[in-house]
Order: sequence, then C-alpha cells, then structure tokens
Amino acid sequence: MGFFARIKQFFSRNKKQPVLGLALGSGGAKGMAHLGALKAFEEEGISFSVITGASIGAIVGALYAQGYSSADMVGIVESLNAKEFTKNLKPFADLSFAEKYLEPYLDVDITELKKPFAASVTDARTNENVTLKSGKAARALTASAAIPPFFRGVEIDGVKYFDGAFSNAVPADTCRELGAEFVVGIDLAAFTRPEEEKGRIQRMLGSALNAMTPVKYLEDCRTRGYEYSDLMLRPNLIAFNSTDVSRAAMAEMFEIGYKEAKDHMEELKAAIREASRGRARKRTK
Repeated sequence: MGFFARIKQFFSRNKKQPVLGLALGSGGAKGMAHLGALKAFEEEGISFSVITGASIGAIVGALYAQGYSSADMVGIVESLNAKEFTKNLKPFADLSFAEKYLEPYLDVDITELKKPFAASVTDARTNENVTLKSGKAARALTASAAIPPFFRGVEIDGVKYFDGAFSNAVPADTCRELGAEFVVGIDLAAFTRPEEEKGRIQRMLGSALNAMTPVKYLEDCRTRGYEYSDLMLRPNLIAFNSTDVSRAAMAEMFEIGYKEAKDHMEELKAAIREASRGRARKRTK
C-alpha cells in the first residue's frame, strides 16, 4: 500500500461514524409515526445498529432489528384485522392473540435478531423497569405492550410484566448500555392535552382507569429518555388516541412521523458528523 493510500485509509478510519442507536417510545396506534420516521431515515441512508423500545416502540424496534423495512411493517399493519383487534380491547384481556400474530414475523429469541435489541417492561411486583435482552421475542414484545387495564400482565419465567411505558417509555439509556454511541429517541407522547382542557367525563374516566391500574408511572419514566438521547424527535400526535386504528388516522400519523424526521434530518446529520469528529479526536489522542 502506497503512502497516500495509507493516509487516506487513516483519515477514513478516523471519520467512521459512531454506533447509532434508536430508542422508540410507547404510544399504541401512534406507533405509525415510528414507521413514517423509519421511511425518512431509509431515504437518507441512515441505518441504526442498536435498537430499543417500549410498548409499540418495542414491536416496531424488534421488526426493524430483524431487517423489516418501513414498507414491510406497513404491510404487516395492513394485514391486521382491526375489528378483531378492537374486539380484544376489554379490561385485562389476554395478550396471547397478539403473540400469535407476531410469531410469524419474529419467531426467534431476542438474541437471534439481526441487530442488538432490548424491550422495556415494568415488573408487576416492584413497579421497576426491567430490560428484556433475551427470551422469546414475541412474548417479550407482548409484555412490553401489556397496558392495563386493557390487557393483563404477561408472565415470563414466573414474573409478571406490564407495559414499559410506566417505567421507561423511551429507553435511550438501554440503547447506550447495548453499545450505542449516538442515540435518536422518538417520543410519541411529547404533546398531550392538559388536564384542564379535558372534559369532566374524560377526567373521571381517566381517574377510574388509574385506580384499576396495578402499576403506576414512575416520575422519570419519560424524562430519562431525553436525558440519554442525543436527538429526540417529537411528532405532534395530540389529535390522536393510542387506540386510533382507522386507516385514515394511521395514514395521517405515518405522515406526521415522516415529516418530523425529515424536518430534523439536517440537524441529525450535522450532529452525527460532529460526533464522528469527536470520535476521531479521541482516537488521535
């Protein structure tokens, strides 16, 4: 290898971008915004090496970790029978139906996924956050999405778990633990309607649901995601509910997620370049 070739190789090696991580937040049907954001990343050639998620973010994240594209995932959503799904939205329903639906796409152990992945769940006994990094993928994902009082907890190895939204809704810290050096988070609940703007019936219903819930939201369940993310995308989904599964609503949420990612794409690229330069400076010291 000649002198100039060696110089070129040296600088190319030192400009290598950091390990990119993606932390996908909870939000039920609002997860369509995740798919929109993924489409935007794909168009820009941005690929993530480490993925974590809570609830719907865990489901989307595991599919991404297994190699499914945003278009693939839209197809999976479109194959879902909305009437069959909503039929199961009753107090403390068994999530085995969801596990069976996911198995054809993710019938592997989490450790067998093509990219490092972990799902955020909440321990039913302690209300603490737990990270699932191994075990049957489809079962782990249903545990991460087991939002009471709609669904009962999911048992894994004798322990019952509920939705990861209660304890770590955007698990960016877990992304870093898995090796990510630069983390992009997506918070589907960044915009919520203030309590004083809600109607009396809606507030009463909310209080009743909270009383029925066996686990509670931790004080930092969402803020910790911001603490550990280098960039947080915040699609404005205030007009939607987590149970909005109509095709029109899902299509609109997809576009909102796509636009949010596109609007921050130059900021993201610049931040990645800066992180790459910082990485290079560390190597040359």
